[in-house]
Amino acid sequence: MKASVDWSGNASFRVTSGSGHSIQLDGPPDHGGKNLGPRPMEMILMGLGGCSSFDVMTILKKSRQDVTACHAELEAERADAVPAVFTRIHLHFVVTGRNLKENQVKRAVSLSAEKYCSASIMLEKAGVEITHSHEIRAAE
Repeated sequence: MKASVDWSGNASFRVTSGSGHSIQLDGPPDHGGKNLGPRPMEMILMGLGGCSSFDVMTILKKSRQDVTACHAELEAERADAVPAVFTRIHLHFVVTGRNLKENQVKRAVSLSAEKYCSASIMLEKAGVEITHSHEIRAAE
C-alpha cells in the first residue's frame, strides 16, 4: 500500500492513495488553514468507520440479512497533551432492514471489532480503548 502527500500551501495538503484517489486535507484557521478539508486525525477516525462498516456489511450480506441502510456514528476522545493521540473511540452502528436478526447484527459488529477491522485492531494495540454498540431499525 502506498500514498503520497503534496503541500498545497499554508496548512493544506493533497493526499493521494496508491489506487489513485485523492482528497484535500486542511488545518483550522487558527493553525493557518482555510478549513478546505478534513484534518488528518479526522481522516484516521473516518478510515476506522469505513473499515468497520465495510466488515459489518460484508458479514451481514453473507448471512443473508436484508439490510437497506447501515449508518455508523463515531465519537473519539484525544489526549490533552502533545501528541494528542486518540484515547477512546466509540462506534455506534444503526442498521436498518427487513426482518433483521439481533444475533446476526451483534455478531457482525463483534467479528469486525475482534477479527477483521485492521484499523480498529491496530488502534487497540496502540492503547486506544475502542467500544461498539448497535441498534436495529425496521425498514419501511
